[in-house]
Amino acid sequence: MLAVLGLLAGVYIGFGGLFSTVALAGAEASGMPFDAARLLSGLAFSLGLVLVLVAGAELFTGNTLLVVAWAEGRAGAADIWKALALAYFTNLAGSVAVAALAFAAGAHAAGDGAVGAAALSTAQAKAALPFGQAFASGVAANVLVCLAVWMAWGARSAADKVLVVVPPIAAFVALGLEHSVANMSLIPFGWMVREFADIGGNAAAFAAVTPGGFVSNLVPVTLGNMAGGALVGAAYWFSYLRPKGAEADGNRTHRSRHRASPRF
Repeated sequence: MLAVLGLLAGVYIGFGGLFSTVALAGAEASGMPFDAARLLSGLAFSLGLVLVLVAGAELFTGNTLLVVAWAEGRAGAADIWKALALAYFTNLAGSVAVAALAFAAGAHAAGDGAVGAAALSTAQAKAALPFGQAFASGVAANVLVCLAVWMAWGARSAADKVLVVVPPIAAFVALGLEHSVANMSLIPFGWMVREFADIGGNAAAFAAVTPGGFVSNLVPVTLGNMAGGALVGAAYWFSYLRPKGAEADGNRTHRSRHRASPRF
């Protein structure tokens, strides 16, 4: 079951990334201001996490909050690493699959190739990032993603979840931050356009969009995402969920109406 939900999460985030790419397509040529284009792209991308949280799926970046379960002694480190690995690789499979499906459907050719050009530009920018910058960007991105997850976890309805998810997700995309699962579809989609589509001058102009560039992006971004999620989880565990003084019987003091370990 968890493997299927992990695949679905990769597909959902992949759809969000593709929607975001379409929102960016032709923005520069049309004279759209940079800030407006990035905000529009971020709003479009939020579809992915909305689908994950409302429809239900296992997303690696959200699951980094399982550090809370470890801190409370309700899950061992080995179990958490296993859950993270399962989510990561099934997210990867789902993301690449949706990128391939979109390419086969000709999504890159929309707008007289503007979608393909936007996909290439996005993939090049990500694949060319230096390690340290990619890591720091991954930390910041997953702080925002995990805050969205944390807030959605306390929401009472689907509408509430959508309302709290959109602002932080739109913010991380507008800021140009790095999300490992999003990149699992965005970079492969750009690579497919580079290798198999007739987009003029793409091979020389987008030299970083290769399988090696994909890996060199995923490694630091994944590590950064893990650090960002752990920071959010540790902060809220320390603030709300850790044992207090004489509570040796294991009872936890809850200052919020959140429960201690989320499902993503």
